[in-house]
Amino acid sequence: MYSPALHVVLYQPEIPYNTGSVGRTCVAVGAKLWLVRPLGFRLDDYYLRRAGLDYWEQLVWEAVDDWESLIPKLPPRQPWFFTKTARRPYTSAAFAAGDVLVFGRESSGLPAELLAANAERTLRIPIRPAARSLNLSNSVAIALFEAQRQGIALPAE
Repeated sequence: MYSPALHVVLYQPEIPYNTGSVGRTCVAVGAKLWLVRPLGFRLDDYYLRRAGLDYWEQLVWEAVDDWESLIPKLPPRQPWFFTKTARRPYTSAAFAAGDVLVFGRESSGLPAELLAANAERTLRIPIRPAARSLNLSNSVAIALFEAQRQGIALPAE
């Protein structure tokens, strides 16, 4: 049975290119990708598949209708929520195998109520004030490779 190194949750992603790129990165590190609807594209979207190249066929992923449907499907651990409004840098978190990393929409991030309910589990990727935010796929890659740097082993094929 496949046991992913990490779980990546994209909460209501809007841009198929970003989701395709995130999928490709998930394949590279052995993470499972979760997509929380509504999505800003169709799952058979050409651009989604194009950004993921031929890796999409190797990706372990699942789409769920809403946040409430997702929670019982995840491992029984507290997720990490990535947001530019967090005070804690992502490098201060001690990631563990099976952790869940949650990222919000490209246009508006994660809902305020979700962040408020999980304030002690929010992380940010420090950037200069001149940039509003990083690209979603870049943010996911930074977080996944930090977890790998900390020793999260790649799962066996």
